Amino acid sequence: MDKEVGDKNGEGKAYGNLGNAYKKLGNFKKALEYHNLDLKIAKEVGDRFGEDGAYCNLGNAYQGLGDLKKGVEYHNLYLKIAREVEDKHGEGQAYGNLGNSYFILGDITRAKESYNLQLKIAKEVEDKTLEASAYYSLASVFTSLGQLPKAVKHYQTSITLFNALRILLKSKDEWKVNFRNQYQMAYTGLWRVLVKQDTIDEALIAAEKGRAQALTDLMESSFCCETSQPKGFDEDFVLKNIPSNIVFQAVDGDDVNLWVVSEGKQVQLRRSKLKGSVSAGENSGASQSFGSFVLGIYTQFGVRSNVSCENRSLNALRECRSEVVEKRGENTPQPPVEDNKCLNTLYDIIMKPVADLVKGDELLLVPDGPLWLAPYAAFKDDNSKYLCESFRIRLAPSLTSLRLIADSPEDYHKSSGALLVGDPWVTDIPWVDSKGKRIFEQLPCAKKEVKMIGKILNVAPLTGRQATKCEVLKGLSSVALVHVAAHGSMDTGEIALTPDPTKAPSELTKEDFILTIGEVLDSRLRAKLVVLSSCHSAQGEIKAEGVVGIARAFMGAGARSVVVSLWAIDDKATLEFMECFYHHLAGGKRASESLNLAMKSLRESDKFSDVKHWAPFTLIGDDVTLDFSVKEEKKL
Repeated sequence: MDKEVGDKNGEGKAYGNLGNAYKKLGNFKKALEYHNLDLKIAKEVGDRFGEDGAYCNLGNAYQGLGDLKKGVEYHNLYLKIAREVEDKHGEGQAYGNLGNSYFILGDITRAKESYNLQLKIAKEVEDKTLEASAYYSLASVFTSLGQLPKAVKHYQTSITLFNALRILLKSKDEWKVNFRNQYQMAYTGLWRVLVKQDTIDEALIAAEKGRAQALTDLMESSFCCETSQPKGFDEDFVLKNIPSNIVFQAVDGDDVNLWVVSEGKQVQLRRSKLKGSVSAGENSGASQSFGSFVLGIYTQFGVRSNVSCENRSLNALRECRSEVVEKRGENTPQPPVEDNKCLNTLYDIIMKPVADLVKGDELLLVPDGPLWLAPYAAFKDDNSKYLCESFRIRLAPSLTSLRLIADSPEDYHKSSGALLVGDPWVTDIPWVDSKGKRIFEQLPCAKKEVKMIGKILNVAPLTGRQATKCEVLKGLSSVALVHVAAHGSMDTGEIALTPDPTKAPSELTKEDFILTIGEVLDSRLRAKLVVLSSCHSAQGEIKAEGVVGIARAFMGAGARSVVVSLWAIDDKATLEFMECFYHHLAGGKRASESLNLAMKSLRESDKFSDVKHWAPFTLIGDDVTLDFSVKEEKKL
């Protein structure tokens, strides 16, 4: 369009934006093409500031390609023009970029000089983001020089500045999530150096302070009444007031750091590493990153497990995935998942190092990154014993989130009432996939599931045309239990409900029937337990904040606990699992014990003993009990 209207400046900016987009995708060669076009136009029209930015982008692209000397050349050109046009911010950024290139090249002296100049200019122009970045970079220099106390001081200053900037984002959850993701390196750098200094407690506190920050803000806004002050981070809680065994995880490349915190006991740290024998493929000698390994195991369960189940996914990707597998020649019969060594490997990496420290029958895990997708219940030790046979397992986003739940007002969560949603009426949604096939189909097994639960709890479920988005949103804030069996997004977990009945099918938009993350966050939830019986309801984008999906939204909105599924399982297995789970829950047992007994029931059955049937469900948050003998305030 810019070409058509003759806007050369706009054309140049468009090329620059395209280059940056390709750079984020890791396609640095393509990025170079567009940044060179941007530079060419900037020179043609005499746009010195545009030329300035193009040199900066070219330097970063060459650095991404590993051509560091070329990167230094372009960063120096960036610096030269920034000085000429008196762009102090650009000058400071150029020094930072030069420092990065010198640091990677191993020229620590020049890197340090460049970062100090970046810091000086950042203070002059009062650019707090640039200043925080400079302190972080200098901390990395001091770490490489073995000057760890100086590194700690600079990391702490960097984090203090980043946290001050984060406060300015106020209630913008998405902005906070992205901000935390962008500056992850400072938080990781601090706890990593503290571990090197053998200051175990301080390292745990540093890692915890950076964990699930935006979620903590959401939970504080939910649980703290208007007259009370947000409680923030409490070191005493982290180190002393622990209700059970907690294993706090922090992933650093292929290294896994495991802090064990037990009530009244000293914090201990154990470390493990993804072994070199675990490779990207059977004939590959290249070791995988730890995240890739865990995600590969998830794929093995979630994609290759041939189960007969309703497609409760919104994405209509089941057939596409099958085609991809077939084209790769991987459609040969797969061995049962539990016959593979992956479950033993996960146990060896994550649990074996701390096995002697974890006592009792309850285990609380604070996962990091891709470890949120690990099937902990199915971890198998050297004696072929599953982890769920030894412990009742639950997960928590952070230690602070546990405290916020524990300290929430006594009357905050509802003591009675259940909202059961199953098989919303989606037949009227005329959406089709690329092959012309309807994306949405009815889910009779989901309807059967919630009717079964309704009989156990003596509650009438919302199904079919009754399960409108409007009715569900009205019910969310008035019940102690929410159970949803419906189509869910594989990317975020967002849920498809019955569309607005006043709209004609041809007029329907996503807003008319999709329960979004934002709407859940605004729902002022009062539930003790939310059960999401949809495909991949544990899914979301893995960021520094954690897994950003629908489960996080329910926690942020005020739920004490959430049960999610890592993958889709057989309909009959789900029905049997949920029947057992709710019988025990209705009998007064805690959620973790009810979940464990349901797993045990399937594991010992003739039909559903495979891991793929009983291991996907995970409890996040508090270990609640529900009293269904209490008369409900409102029938739904």
